[in-house]
Order: sequence, then C-alpha cells, then structure tokens
Amino acid sequence: MNLFVIGSGGREHALAKKLKQSAKVKTVFCAPGNAGMKKDGIEVIDIDQLEHTQLIKFAKDNNIEWTIIGPEVPLLNGLADDFKDAGLKVFGPSKRAAKIEASKEFAKELMIKKQIPTAKYKSFNQYEKAKRYIDEQGAPIVIKADGLAAGKGVVVAETAAEAQTALTEMMQENKYGKSASTVVIEECLKGEEFSLMAFVNGEKVYPMQISQDHKRLLEQDKGPNTGGMGAYSPVSHISKEIVDESIEKILKPAAQGMVENQTPFTGVLYAGVMVTETGPKTIEFNARFGDPETQVVLNRLESDLAEVITTILNDEEPLLKWKETGVDLGVVVAAKGYPEAYSKGVPLEILDSIEMNIYYAGVKSKGTQLISNGGRVYLLEAYGETVEQAQGKIYNELSKVNDEQFIYRKDIGNKAK
Repeated sequence: MNLFVIGSGGREHALAKKLKQSAKVKTVFCAPGNAGMKKDGIEVIDIDQLEHTQLIKFAKDNNIEWTIIGPEVPLLNGLADDFKDAGLKVFGPSKRAAKIEASKEFAKELMIKKQIPTAKYKSFNQYEKAKRYIDEQGAPIVIKADGLAAGKGVVVAETAAEAQTALTEMMQENKYGKSASTVVIEECLKGEEFSLMAFVNGEKVYPMQISQDHKRLLEQDKGPNTGGMGAYSPVSHISKEIVDESIEKILKPAAQGMVENQTPFTGVLYAGVMVTETGPKTIEFNARFGDPETQVVLNRLESDLAEVITTILNDEEPLLKWKETGVDLGVVVAAKGYPEAYSKGVPLEILDSIEMNIYYAGVKSKGTQLISNGGRVYLLEAYGETVEQAQGKIYNELSKVNDEQFIYRKDIGNKAK
C-alpha cells in the first residue's frame, strides 16, 4: 500500500521511516517533507501542508491507503475533516477535536469536567485583570498563551517581575499574535515531567511507552523554552504505578470527555504529565505525536506501525509490542540563536557513515549538500543498553559539530542516571 505523511520536520521523518519498514508498504510520500528525508527513500512531494485541495488530489491520484497528519497547524485548519469529506482515510483528529491542543482554556474545561488532575488556573482576555491576578498570586507562576505557539508560548516565571514581563509580551506586545489574546495563568507545579502518548480511537486508548522531553535550550534546564532539544525513552525512574495511574486518570477520561463533547478523537493524544507530591497532574494535551518524543518512542515499537494504524482505522484492536530492554535517546542540533533569530544556509557535516538514526527537520539541499533552513536542524538518535551507552554514541559524534554555527544540549538523559 501507499501511505502519505503530512509535515516537514523530524517527527514526520521518523514517522515516514518507521512506516517504510513495513513489508506491507510500497511507497511513503511526505508533503512538503524536507531534503534530508530523501536519504531514507521517502518520496518528498512539494505541496504545502495548508494546500488542502492539492493534497487531496495527490492522495487520490496516487492510490493512498491512508494519510497521517504530523503537525498541529494543519489539524487545526481542518485537514483531517477535508480528507474525510473527500472519502479518504486519515489518521488525525478533526478540527474540533484538535482544539484540545489549540486552546488551553478548552483543555482546562475538559479536565475540570472529567475531574482530570491538573494545576489550578484562571484564564483572562483582559491585560489589567491578568496583571492584578499575578500580583495577588505571586510567584512562581505559569503564564500560557491560550493558542498555538510552536511549543514556546509557556513561561514558568520564578518572580512576579518575570511573570509581568511575560504577560506584557503576550498580551500587549503580541509576541505570539492572536494565540495570546487569551492567557491561562496556572499555579506552578513542582515535580518531574514526562510525555505520555497514546493511539486513540473514540474511547479506546492504546498507550505508548513514556518518554521525557527537554524543553529548555540549555543544560540543567536553563534558558528559554524551545520546541524540544532532545528526548529519551523509556523513563525507568518513573514507576509503572505512576504511568498506570496517568493512563486511568488522565488519558482515558480525556478520550471519554471528547466523545461526550461530541468531538470524538481519532489519532495520537499526548499528555504532558507532572509527577507531584500528590500524584500525576496534567500540564497540557497535544493532538498529535510529540516532537522530539516521536523520534525516540517509535524506535521502541517492535510492532508494524503501518499495521497498527490500519487496524485502528478499521475499528479493530491493534497489537502493540515494545522493546523491553535498553534506552533510545535523541539529541537535537539547532541553529545558533534558536529559538529567537538564527542564521540559515549553514552547510551540515556529513553524518551518513554512522550507525545511528538521523532525523532531519530544518534543512534543504544546495546542490549535493544539505544546508540548515530552520531552528531545529536535525536530531541524532541512538539505542544503548544503558543511558550512558546511548549518550556516548551520540556525543562522540556530535563533538565534531561546528559549535560556532550550531547548538545542542550535552545533558539529554542525565535525569535517568
């Protein structure tokens, strides 16, 4: 069968590469994709992810069995709805269901209704009221843009001054545009965070192995929030009991609540979970595979991913088998200056000879050379029997990277030691 992946980043590269490993798959197309994907035999199609009509025509012309939508923006723009309306199978939530990620306020209301554990909060669409609330609550406190902000619209403010600065940037200086016309202000939860993703079809929830993302730019979780600087899976120091509790108290009620809201969810539901003194609490929901979590979690999956998704789309029970040993770890290499202003067009070192996975994101080709074309440029992923072994493989290779042009964290996975 022919399959279609929508998106252009490292997550989509990992998805397409995993799907291509299936004996049942003939060709994997990716639109718009990136030049680095071609190295793994993925057919890159030059159609923008927001060009719904062209994407639908391509799917029909190329006998696509089903399509998976990687990023959040086309989901919120109703691409899954349009594919279904055209009689095409698609793995991804509807525009209304994707609101669980697109609006922090919507997600919070769902959590309150279904008694899903989460931080106390209030939402505001007026700057002065939000400012007064911060003064009343004090710090530390969390300020979130209500809408999508590419993983960067969250500020954990350690002081009231930091909180007020974040609020001013969001609501008065329009740092995130309309995404921050409403803000959600939350109590600051303390604890360790992990990513819990699951295949979901209505009320049926099929969890994946957990992972841990590293959001901050710099070592020891310092610096600004980014879209993610690396991840590893599994997270062995977070107990099975905590994971099971999170599945029962967070993922399953969320899926049920979406059905009750008449916004049933089909696709990948991602819960960001904080392990607090009083148990796991929900930080956020995403309506798709995480990035960079996908790049490590899919390498834990021993089942045929194409078969798993086909089975779910047919309303049948999938067989999920996961690696039971070792760890998969990935480190993002980003352009210097990310997540703010950064340069493009920097030639990439040749990494093809190493026995690791390279998932490309912000790249394009210039002749036979790959050059940088985004903030997060690529992720290097390796398996090890231990965290130290996986780190050793990756950091030995990354020590050769030009550190005047690129930046990466040197402590991905250290919490698991």
